Amino acid sequence: MAEIRVVLAPDKFKGCLPAVGVAEALAAGVRSVRPDAELVLLPVADGGDGTVAAALAAGHREVVVTVEGPTGEPVRAPYAVRGDDAVVELAGACGLDLLPGGRPAPLTASTYGLGQVLRHALEHGARRVVLGLGGSASTDGGAGLVQALGARLLDADGVELDRGGAALADLASLDLGGLVPLDDVDVVVASDVDHPLLGSRGAAAVFGPQKGADAEQVARLDAALARWADVVGDATGSDLREALGAGAAGGTGFAALALLGATLRPGIELVLDLVGFADAAQGASLVVTGEGSLDEQSLAGKAPVGVAAAAGRAGVRTVAVAGRSLLEPGHAAAAGVSAVYPLSDLEPDPARSIAHAAELLEQVGARIAEEWLDGEPTADEDTEEER
Repeated sequence: MAEIRVVLAPDKFKGCLPAVGVAEALAAGVRSVRPDAELVLLPVADGGDGTVAAALAAGHREVVVTVEGPTGEPVRAPYAVRGDDAVVELAGACGLDLLPGGRPAPLTASTYGLGQVLRHALEHGARRVVLGLGGSASTDGGAGLVQALGARLLDADGVELDRGGAALADLASLDLGGLVPLDDVDVVVASDVDHPLLGSRGAAAVFGPQKGADAEQVARLDAALARWADVVGDATGSDLREALGAGAAGGTGFAALALLGATLRPGIELVLDLVGFADAAQGASLVVTGEGSLDEQSLAGKAPVGVAAAAGRAGVRTVAVAGRSLLEPGHAAAAGVSAVYPLSDLEPDPARSIAHAAELLEQVGARIAEEWLDGEPTADEDTEEER
């Protein structure tokens, strides 16, 4: 008897459902048509918000610590642990969504809380750390991250700098004597951003406006980050301001590369390894992926395209679900996605689609089962060889 196995590997529908909720709703729909199917739920993320949740769904243990949020208020930040591996994400400690009242603080928001989470993981035995960058509220070049790890950022009078990117304009020296030991720690940064730290493609210019920075503030932050790069270069003997990914998460990529000895990997590739996608896809009948909006950005390495590429390497077809799809005809197919199922086809009103996303996804799951698994024998049907 042939076995039907479907791997459900969606990303979150941002502002609507977490990835695990998307996977569960799709699973309910598939089961309603093919109750005999084996369903493997592997919610994924592209290295930003949702990376810890993906690790937890794959069997890691959750640890929650109280740290400084992006503007200093206490927040409860989770990370994931399995053995001496830890998965830490910036968004859960000092992300945009944690700004009090949603009020932007482009000059003063900090990555200090991220450093506190990382320090907790290291002090509790982590020796390989996946650092998910994305969704940051700050443009501080990762200065807060290394301050929390014991580095001292001093002005000309030897006074410790305040938090935030703007304060880096007064940086005179960097004292790394108190930095937590990292010699036997492997830090891997999950990020799809290839921007440098500075300039027209840098952290401040490209991402600052998304965090509430006006033109004058962008210029201030870019100059402050240049000062940060100069001082870090003096302290380490290496200048990584032009490194691919240095501009990720308001320049946090720069600090991770220059001061933590991190390596950079595409977020979705790292997460797929983390959740064991390659093994799950072997011999599967179908892979279902998706995210809230499928668009041109999705083609640049976001979760659905990464899932489709990995499934293709295993010889498995992939279909995608989305709240809406803005892809031109043929683009999805070129990216390895055989079909796209937008919820907007069922409910054109965006507000109603968001409010009823789980129900709509269940309907889509049933439709996918009907259209893609109908030719597969059910558990009580004999194959030709058995007749």
